[in-house]
Amino acid sequence: MEGNRRFVDNTRSEHIAIGPAARAALVEGQRPFAIILSCSDSRVPAEIIFDQGLGDLFVIRVAGNVVAPSLVGSVEFAAAAFGTRLAVVMGHTRCGAIKSTLDDVLGEGEGEVLTDNIRDIVERCRSPVETVVSAAGRECARDALMRQAVRANVRNSCDHLRHGSRLIERLCAEEGMRIVGAEYALETGEVTFLDPP
Repeated sequence: MEGNRRFVDNTRSEHIAIGPAARAALVEGQRPFAIILSCSDSRVPAEIIFDQGLGDLFVIRVAGNVVAPSLVGSVEFAAAAFGTRLAVVMGHTRCGAIKSTLDDVLGEGEGEVLTDNIRDIVERCRSPVETVVSAAGRECARDALMRQAVRANVRNSCDHLRHGSRLIERLCAEEGMRIVGAEYALETGEVTFLDPP
């Protein structure tokens, strides 16, 4: 949160390690303090958004910050190998994967080319987006639907991580691992944590 404040204020920390000494210190291993599962959108680089250096974050990026077996395995790996006990699932405003899913749910994606692999991402986002559309109604303003859908998708991915892995479930119950949702605002650079404790 402090790093994101620095990013928003454009006051990058002088203590962030990115030079030759930092690289040398990390050759033998790493101990990232957080796992970040975020969208692969080029405008959402977690290390920059949180003003962190080499070795600080274990970043997993995939369109729509969806959760699939290999991504769960990546979170499990960081938690088991490095002892990392914080995982942040971060969506963002104006997410293309969520827009494609919303278009599909509303029947507005006619003519859009969805390969089998892109379709897989849309299908992983479908359930939370359908829930939002059902609750808000199809007449709801498109911007409001998008905002709600992005957040619902983040919460869905958090739930999937919490309950889709025996290892992560045990670490949450017995070793204090925390999985939290967040949304990055492209417009301001600010990260909002959803449902904070």
